[in-house]
Amino acid sequence: METEISELGSSSISEHLSLTSWNKDLKVRIAYIEEPPFYWTDENHLVKGADIELAEVVLRAIGVTSIEYQLTRFEELLPGLQAARWDMNVPIFVTPERARNVAFSVPVWSLGDGFVVHYGNPKALTSYESVVMRGDALLGLIPGQVQFDAAKSAGVSDSQIVLFNSQPEAAAALLAGKIDAFAATAVGNHVTANVNPKLEAVSFKNSKDGKAPVGAFSFSKSNQGLLQAVNAQLHEYLGSADHRARMAKYGITQTEIDSVVAGKGTK
Repeated sequence: METEISELGSSSISEHLSLTSWNKDLKVRIAYIEEPPFYWTDENHLVKGADIELAEVVLRAIGVTSIEYQLTRFEELLPGLQAARWDMNVPIFVTPERARNVAFSVPVWSLGDGFVVHYGNPKALTSYESVVMRGDALLGLIPGQVQFDAAKSAGVSDSQIVLFNSQPEAAAALLAGKIDAFAATAVGNHVTANVNPKLEAVSFKNSKDGKAPVGAFSFSKSNQGLLQAVNAQLHEYLGSADHRARMAKYGITQTEIDSVVAGKGTK
């Protein structure tokens, strides 16, 4: 499913939806970033991805007739909701800090971390701790993402961290030899590595309890009507045969789906 990027308009869900009503005949504006296979812009300026397809299926099911996408940077996703520049964000990891500022839907996936490294992994980087042990290793990170916090918690020093605005920018730096690895989701890293034979994806566990963190759509806390409508449809749709088939096209399998399907009753 593809949707062309449109300019932001003035008639939107957040402007017309009260806390208790649901007016279906309005557009929803969704912000996204460049992070395949979840969301990205193709060469024809169409927005694609697993989470884009999920958003469209869910929003069409609740009666939304117009969906507009706004490309932004990761650090602008939450402020953009709070400032009503758009109505909804594509799924990102749920954290207590983020939940203080926005309202999250029920989780839609559970993802572990990993690295993208040079093919053959010459510095044997297999975890954040391995970066710490290898003092000459430089790790690419995107500020504000959960991988940044995980790396810092593991003891990766500031001198080993190189910050980037996006994953494509980090991948370009890796290819240019400016860093030795960059951290992102294991699923996304395999997509990056598969399109470039000079790179390799390394998956690892970074959770002490063995549970990967979950991701969800996010909304302004004042936009409860849209949140409730989306949640109701997600409860019906997540884990269905159609959902699994659509996600499988992007490399998202039962590993990423089953834990959130089992816990659909919670956020």
